[in-house]
Amino acid sequence: MASKESGGRDMAVRLDRSLVIIDPRALDRECLAQSMVSRGFKMKILHFSSMEEWKLEKDFNPPLSAILLNIGGRKVSDAATESEIRKLSSEFAPVPVILLADSDDLAQILSALDCGARGYIPSSVGVEVCIEAIGLAMAGGTFVPASSVFAMRKLIPNGNETARPLSGMFTLRQTEVVEALRRGKANKIIAYELNLRESTVKVHIRNIMKKLKATNRTEVAFKINDLFPMN
Repeated sequence: MASKESGGRDMAVRLDRSLVIIDPRALDRECLAQSMVSRGFKMKILHFSSMEEWKLEKDFNPPLSAILLNIGGRKVSDAATESEIRKLSSEFAPVPVILLADSDDLAQILSALDCGARGYIPSSVGVEVCIEAIGLAMAGGTFVPASSVFAMRKLIPNGNETARPLSGMFTLRQTEVVEALRRGKANKIIAYELNLRESTVKVHIRNIMKKLKATNRTEVAFKINDLFPMN
């Protein structure tokens, strides 16, 4: 059986890690793979209808670094889907499993995370955000859509306790950016979660650096963690 991989031949042989896209719809997974390659995704992309199909070819491909499971319109709460997510998360740990889904319903997202998923990407986002979300998961973080972040805020009375001491030094928006920086999030992720332009995020970061007398993002995170340790 021929390997279902994307990307130029020369590029593929140089890459030593792989992302596997699982989607029973061949056209969808092929289009997503090609779109990610065209955006400069720095990893070999393989796409299959199931992980069982991938296992038949795993010895001929680079080690697995992440799994992107496209559940489409299926609900995480469906028994079969929930079982699939739990099985993948357990069997391939610590490789992160990230879901791609049509819904951004908060209950579905929380259920996915409870099943072991390390990210939940709604199909309404662009390819670049999808790539950043996968990178965040591989770095140990967890990506959730902005809509769920806003919904969860409404469930927390009196706001974020950690943000209060920061508000004396930063504006509310700068505080939100600072909290994202200290968690290692990329500008595209911050922009998406806070519903901002990426250029606006960069302006906030420059102003934050000036206030902290920091020269880069890493120094910002270090100084903030030193001044205001996370609980």
